[in-house]
Amino acid sequence: MRKLVFLLVCLFTLQTVAHADDDKPIQVTQMPQPAQQFIKRHFANSKVALAKMESDFFYKSYEVIFTNGDKVEFNNKGEWTEIDCKHTVIPAATIPTAIRQYVTTNYPDVKVQKIERDKKEYEVKLSNRTELKFDLKFNLIDIDN
Repeated sequence: MRKLVFLLVCLFTLQTVAHADDDKPIQVTQMPQPAQQFIKRHFANSKVALAKMESDFFYKSYEVIFTNGDKVEFNNKGEWTEIDCKHTVIPAATIPTAIRQYVTTNYPDVKVQKIERDKKEYEVKLSNRTELKFDLKFNLIDIDN
């Protein structure tokens, strides 16, 4: 009996691992409403090359790649988690005001090309290759040149 239970647990684990990190192409209209609105508001002039849903164990995320190479990632609620504009600049309205003011004041001739956020911090990459980290209260906590 123990062997049977062990075998079933192993099979379930293998099945779960096999389905983890499953990417599925979708239409933008299949994404959560906040993500759709974000794209319409901030990337209205960009053409979507690919939209996909990524399924991990118990979590879904979404990624949109535009034809110009820009990329936006969203969590399962449709909130952005990463905006990456390698060949352009991130729309200013998407950058939190305190971070935007810090960059404008301290790096006046530099543009924000990438911003990521998670439960603990914001990470900002500038066009001069400087990386800034801010806590959730927008206090600067690290600079990496």
